[in-house]
Amino acid sequence: MTEAVSIIFICKGEKKEFQVPLGTTVLEAAHNNNIDLEGACEGSLACSTCHVIVEKKFYDMLETPSEDEEDMLDLAFGLTPTSRLGCQIVMTKELDGLTLVVPDETRNVSIN
Repeated sequence: MTEAVSIIFICKGEKKEFQVPLGTTVLEAAHNNNIDLEGACEGSLACSTCHVIVEKKFYDMLETPSEDEEDMLDLAFGLTPTSRLGCQIVMTKELDGLTLVVPDETRNVSIN
């Protein structure tokens, strides 16, 4: 049996908690649990539509974003100091209970 950890999405002020297998990305966890997190590029680090705002204590546990992720984050709507792309956060035992806010709006610059 695959080991699971808890992830908490806050969508429009409502908390939704799920158990997800270790190694799942935040984007995959969202899609597998009907959370409205777009991920237009399907996790290929080519858009900013899976932008999430990570709770500070968990943000400090994450690896530093890559230059490519920072470039994509620059395009995100409502950027904050703890913004990350959901496709780049992989669930580990240390991230059990990861809490993040799904912004109400996204910006997909590839669609005009």
